[in-house]
Amino acid sequence: MNGEQKTNFPSSVISHPSSVIRHLIFWPICIGGLAFDLWTKSEIFAWLENVQGQGVTIINGFLRLQLAVNTGAAFGIAEGHRVMLVAVSAIALVVILAIFIFARGERKIVVVSLALFAAGVSGNLYDRVFNGGLVRDFIDVVYWPGKHWPAFNVADSMLCTAVGLLIISSLFSPESCQKPAQPQK
Repeated sequence: MNGEQKTNFPSSVISHPSSVIRHLIFWPICIGGLAFDLWTKSEIFAWLENVQGQGVTIINGFLRLQLAVNTGAAFGIAEGHRVMLVAVSAIALVVILAIFIFARGERKIVVVSLALFAAGVSGNLYDRVFNGGLVRDFIDVVYWPGKHWPAFNVADSMLCTAVGLLIISSLFSPESCQKPAQPQK
């Protein structure tokens, strides 16, 4: 072969080496995040079901682990509309995966964000499909004396983190720093 080395990699991997890195970022975060969400729901619910009041204070006046179930989306939106929420979640997951698979040149922060979105949507979708439409929540935050934020879970936290990362990404992207074109007179 005259000193030439032949590789077994598909030409798309060689021409787009960042594709491998994108997958090495996305899939561990997505699968690990989903596994962590489902594990925390299972373990916390198994533990707190036998605790009086089904809750435990972690930081007095600020943070509790408290069993709660939710038949709606964020803040109880669309409560009781399981089929619609399953459909919307499934479509969102397909869109997220399509953006990840077909979009090129994304920055790593966007790939991390997409992975967190996929994990969060998958975790709550799992509950809606396999837990009788009830999403298991357990994190209870007091943001003002006597005022509680609606209970949430790890999947919800991943979704919020993903939104935050996308906002940061858009604020600090090279495109956001460009001046808009001046209108022609």
